[in-house]
Amino acid sequence: MRHALVEILREEEINDPVLSGVSVTVTEVRMSPDLRHAMVFVEPLGGGEAAEVVNALSRHARFLRGRLGHAIDMKFTPELKFLHDESFNEAARMNRLFEDPKVAQDLRPQEPSGSWKDADPQEGD
Repeated sequence: MRHALVEILREEEINDPVLSGVSVTVTEVRMSPDLRHAMVFVEPLGGGEAAEVVNALSRHARFLRGRLGHAIDMKFTPELKFLHDESFNEAARMNRLFEDPKVAQDLRPQEPSGSWKDADPQEGD
C-alpha cells in the first residue's frame, strides 16, 4: 500500500498550489483490520508546512484513492486518511534532550565504587 501511494504521488500531477513542488514522504500506512481504511503518515521533505500539506492531501484523498484502486489488487480500495508523522519531531526532541549537559553526564559510563582499580595490589598475596 505504501509503495503504491509513493508511486502515485511521484507520478501524478495534483493541481494544488500547496503541493506544487513539494516532495512528500509516505513514512507508514496503517490499515484497519477489515482493510477498508488506511491511515497514511506523511512528512513533507524539509518538514515545512506539514499541516498545509496534510490538508491538501486530504482534499485530494478521493482522487488518490481512485488511482490507488488501479494500482493495487484488493477487493476494496481503502478510504485514505492523511496524518502528519510526528516521529521525526519526537526524534529531534529526544536528541536535544540527550545533548543537554545534565542528561549527558548521566549517560557517561562511571566506574563502580570499590572497583578492582581501587584495590591494593599487595592485598591477597
